[in-house]
Formats: sequence, C-alpha cells, structure tokens
Amino acid sequence: MNGSQDEDRTHARTRSRTASRVAVVQALFQIEQAGDTPEAVIHQFLRHRLGVVPAADHGAEYEDGRVPEADIRLFEQVVRSAVAQREQIDALIVDVLPASWPVGRLDPVLRALLRAAGGELAVVGGVPTRVVINEYLDIAHGFFSGDEPKMVNGVLDTLARRLRASDTASASEAEAETVAEETPEDAHGAEGA
Repeated sequence: MNGSQDEDRTHARTRSRTASRVAVVQALFQIEQAGDTPEAVIHQFLRHRLGVVPAADHGAEYEDGRVPEADIRLFEQVVRSAVAQREQIDALIVDVLPASWPVGRLDPVLRALLRAAGGELAVVGGVPTRVVINEYLDIAHGFFSGDEPKMVNGVLDTLARRLRASDTASASEAEAETVAEETPEDAHGAEGA
C-alpha cells in the first residue's frame, strides 16, 4: 500500500467519525425534543440515516439525508454515554457557565453538542481529548456563526479536565513512555504528518 492510499483511508476514517459526531448531536437533540428513548432514536438513525443502503446510488444517499460513511460503533457508544452521563455532564456544564445561564437556557442544539462532547469525553480510554474538542469545535462552527464556538471551546476544555482527570495521569505516563521510545526521526516525522 502506498502513502496516498494510507492518506485516503485516514481521511475517510476521520470523515466517518466526524459524521458520526454530527449524528450524535442530532440524535441527542431528538431525544430531548421528542422525548424519545435513546434506543429508539439509535434504531431510527441506524435504519434511516446512517450507513450504506445496499444497491443504492451513493450520490443520492446524502440527498436523502443518509450519511453512508458514518462510524456506527462510535455513534452508538457516544449516544449511550451521553445519555447515561447526562446528569453528571449537565452538572459540570452548570459549574462552568455563569449562574445566569442554566443548562435549560442554552440553545437546544448547543446543549446537545455539549452533552455529546461530554459523553465522548466520559468514555474511559476513548479518543484523545484534543481530538474530541477539535471535532466538536468544528461541529459548533457548522451550527453557529456567533460566539457559541468560543463558549464551546471553554466549556469543553473544563469538561475534559474534570471528566478525564483520572485518565490524565495514565495518559501522561503512556505518553512519556511513547516519547521515550521515539527516535528523533520518528518525532520529526510525526510533526510533518
């Protein structure tokens, strides 16, 4: 396999994970607004919105509201985590926001986005914190054009520190071991990637 194929696979995987995170925000919004159960919404998304339909015209799938390259496992994991950890995530959001901005006063999409990110950050041994924050910041920029992305950045930074406090020590130790094992060539190659 050549470098171009590796880059294409990495880009496709990144795109599929981003698509999954956008779907998580939409699913959490639907769960809250319609009062649907998480499992019912997950089932609806899997059946009607995510994944490839066999023998379908791939160009039409996006037009029909389908996201064919979504990472289904990530979608299910984050929706379930966000719902299971909702009270803890909301309490952390309340701690970060000014007293005049309770969670209920937030825009429902913004609330769903923060809960989605919190749900993913709560997954032990999950995706690196920096990746999660960057992904949800990109999603925030897709939904909002005002100051909301700045607020998302601040809230997620604090959520990450609090939700991953126990993981931080383990991650730091693992990172230190990885860095110690890297050669100068490896470190230089990683920067250029």
